[in-house]
Order: sequence, then structure tokens, then C-alpha cells
Amino acid sequence: MDLGLLIAVIIAALAYDFMNGMHDCANAIATVVSTRALTPRQALALARTLNIVGAFASTAVAKTIGRDIVEPSQVKMGMVLAACLGAIIWNIITWYLGLPSSSTHALVGGVVGVVLVHLGPTALKPHGLVKVATGMVLSPCVGFLCGLIVFTVTKWVCHLCNIRQATGDRVFRPLQILSSSYMAFSHGTNDTQTAMGMITMALVRYGVLASFKVPFWAILACGVAMGLGTQVGGWRIIRTMGMRIASLRTVHGFSAEMAAASVILVSALFGRPVSTTHAISASIVGVGSVNSLWMVRWGIAGRIVTACILTVPGAACIAVLVTYVLRWVGV
Repeated sequence: MDLGLLIAVIIAALAYDFMNGMHDCANAIATVVSTRALTPRQALALARTLNIVGAFASTAVAKTIGRDIVEPSQVKMGMVLAACLGAIIWNIITWYLGLPSSSTHALVGGVVGVVLVHLGPTALKPHGLVKVATGMVLSPCVGFLCGLIVFTVTKWVCHLCNIRQATGDRVFRPLQILSSSYMAFSHGTNDTQTAMGMITMALVRYGVLASFKVPFWAILACGVAMGLGTQVGGWRIIRTMGMRIASLRTVHGFSAEMAAASVILVSALFGRPVSTTHAISASIVGVGSVNSLWMVRWGIAGRIVTACILTVPGAACIAVLVTYVLRWVGV
């Protein structure tokens, strides 16, 4: 039974990463499609490839998810499976509704939910929760400020160099391809690690690994799963992220991506799992706010904020329900 559950956890974690690709990876390329610097097909291929490459950059976030929230030896394999399934179900719901909520925080919510109900609050590690919470709170705030600052500086440079709007579109189109590549790489670095953390947690719990060290095959598998998910289902979120929050030109897209990618990559290297959705959404709002607050479609931004607030408790509740369903069917 334990071996079967281990296999089920690995499959569920990879399915979660695939769904993450469908749900979140469009964050990396939404603005480059909105500004028509790349076609959707080109942008999806770019994101798919660089998400796989980014998966090999770090495992710090995987350690936070799989080791720093709860001790792997304390959890049962069915709890790990339920946390993954809870995040998947939440992502399916928000993906269907076209809401770019955070896959990372959905998985965190799933883990916290099953641990609270089945092991109690004392099983949670305060240090790990603080790392997650600070990333959750600070990423949109820092993303907004960075987007505002980067775009303000970019406008100032354009003014000094006498770059007008028509010329600016030609100048920033290739630059935005570079910024989208940076965004896709940083997304892969951050988001693929959440599934790695769950797989490694299960391997430690089963006894395959003596210590928490992400195996190479898990890194590769998670990167490929996310890349495939990106290729399959990115367009629905692209429409919300790139076309409905604010009216963007190439200079806006470049500024938003550079700001968000920097926030995500630095956070990932320090093991703080952040939401790429929060970061790029806030950066787009920050960029759009520089010229005029009316550039931002605040109704859509409000829906995104609502989804973000509901993600952790929503995914936690679903994961807990899944544990009872698994118990009912004999797992």
C-alpha cells in the first residue's frame, strides 16, 4: 500500500505541476502577447523551454515546502497525496473561471490544511510558515513598487534619449522578448520546486532518501511536466493577465516583466515561495499606475485579489475533504 501511495503522490505532484503550467506559466508571457512582441505560439514555446531550464537553478523553495513547514517523518503518505490533490482541484476551479490565483499558495494551503486537521497546530514549523507568509505578503507589495520604479526610470531614460512612442515600440519589442525570457526562467525556478518538495517529502517518508535532497530525476520530471502544461493551456490566463488588467505597450510589458522576474528569482534563491501571479499582477498595476490610475482596470485586479485571498483557505478545505474521501475508500 505504501509503495502504491508513493507512486500516487509522484503522479499527483507531476499532475499538479502540469496544471501549474496550464494555470500560472502564462504569467511569464501574457504581456509579451498583449503587446504583440510575440505571437501566442511563439510565446508559449519560449515559456515552455525556459521553465524547464529554470527548474535546475535552485532547490531552496523545495526545501521550504517539503521540509520547513512540517517534518516529513510526521506526515502520512495519504496526507501528502491529499495536499497535492487539493491544490490540483483548486487550480482547476480557478483556471476554469479564468482567475490567475497562486498555484504555489494552493499547495501550501493543502499542506497546512491536512497537517492542522490530522496532526494539530504543534506539528507546523513556525520558521517555515514565516518564510511562506512573508513571501505571500511582500511579493505583491514589492512587485507593485518595482513595477512603478522600473517604468519610471525607463520613461526617464526614453525622455533623455528622445525616444518617441513609435520608435519606442521598435526599441522595446526585442527587449521585451528578453524580459519575457527572464520572467519564464524565474517562474520555472520558483514554481517547479513546489512539486519537487512534495515528491522529496514522500521519498523521505517512505525511506527511499535518508535526508531531504531533491533527486535529479524529480527536477527534470517537474520541469518537463510544467513545460507541457504551459504548452497545452496558457491562453485563458493570458487574456486576463495581458489584456484585461491594463492597456499595455511594449515599454510597459518590459518594465512589468523585469520588475516581477527580479522579485520572483531573488525570493526563490532565498527559499521563499512566492506567487508569480501576485508578482506580475502587482507589477502590471504598478506600471499602469505611473501614467494614470485610470489605465488600470481595477475591477479585474479586484477579482485577482479576491482569488488570492481565498486560495490558501480554499485549497486547505478541499485537501482536508480529500483526506476523508481517501480514508473512506480505504487509503
